[in-house]
Amino acid sequence: MKKIFYQLHLWLGLVSGLLVFIIALTGALYAFQEEIGNIVSYKHVEEQNVRFLPPSKLESIAEAALPGKELHAIKYNGRKKAAEAIFYGYEPSYYNIVYLNPYNGEVLKEKDMQKDFFRFIITGHFYLWLPPKIGQPLVAWSTLVFVVITISGLIIWIPKKRKQLKNRVWFRWDKSTKWPRINFDLHVVGGLYTTVFALIFALTGLVWGFQWFANGYYKLVGGEKSLDYSDVSPIKSSEDRIAPITPIDSVWHLMEKEYPDYGAIEVHPTHTDSSLIAANATEKVGKYWKTDYRYFDQHTLQEVKQENIYGRLKDANTGEKLFRMNYDIHTGAILGLPGKIVAFIMSLLIASLPVTGFIMWWRKKRKKKN
Repeated sequence: MKKIFYQLHLWLGLVSGLLVFIIALTGALYAFQEEIGNIVSYKHVEEQNVRFLPPSKLESIAEAALPGKELHAIKYNGRKKAAEAIFYGYEPSYYNIVYLNPYNGEVLKEKDMQKDFFRFIITGHFYLWLPPKIGQPLVAWSTLVFVVITISGLIIWIPKKRKQLKNRVWFRWDKSTKWPRINFDLHVVGGLYTTVFALIFALTGLVWGFQWFANGYYKLVGGEKSLDYSDVSPIKSSEDRIAPITPIDSVWHLMEKEYPDYGAIEVHPTHTDSSLIAANATEKVGKYWKTDYRYFDQHTLQEVKQENIYGRLKDANTGEKLFRMNYDIHTGAILGLPGKIVAFIMSLLIASLPVTGFIMWWRKKRKKKN
């Protein structure tokens, strides 16, 4: 049985090793993108004892700065940080952010996010820098293969004798230890300690990789609401419409009032007559699962309840909360900065496994040949 798992581990590792290396390395590099990204000066403003400009004002300023692009959302990040006007489009593809002083509307920075370093890294992580229709399936299947590699590796690791156990749970090196032994231990012992994290990263990644996996996992943990999102509501009759001048501002003021200690509040302008005004409030920056998603009829400002997973957090059951935690678990953000540090270290160790494994195979191959 071990011989079968060894062959499975070896050949699947050789086939997918380079892809696993890229996915793990880019994941490690992306771990602190939020902390590093917040260092820049244009993301910070001096706190003032005045109210923020409403989103309609920031919207007009941002659209004047980036004409011809469709605004996706206005995001407020607290009293000491710049507001963001986020522009997003598919055909043609663009992703731009205009950073604004929320007190006076001053444009602090216009940034093309497609040229951002971390955007480059996450594109490699998701698509291997290939067209999405090619890269996304490659990443998904490589992740699924990696699950099999990890499980088979754990089975191979189990020693035949108890005496061998101590050499497989920690590094036992001295001055006389040669490189082949060091490389072997890095793969075997390092692989042991990354097993749990590797499976967590892989399984949470498969939620984005395959729709069937996402649906199955969601039902397994007890999710009941729909995973499908829609921002469209039935159009009200003319007599029901209150037609406020700036409905998005009314929604913003409501969100600001109901979430006084928010980490971030986002409001989304409408682009059709039947679209809802979507708004969301995140309790704490970096904890994306702790977000309330709200929807309002643009004509009456009445709240519309959506029967999908993206609603108020208090209305979600345990399984739905767990599913919403998927991104935070995948990145380690669920445990804050310590979790991200652990995720970074483990991702680097996982990236090293295809390298040390290939060296072991290459040395063995050369030895047989000689």
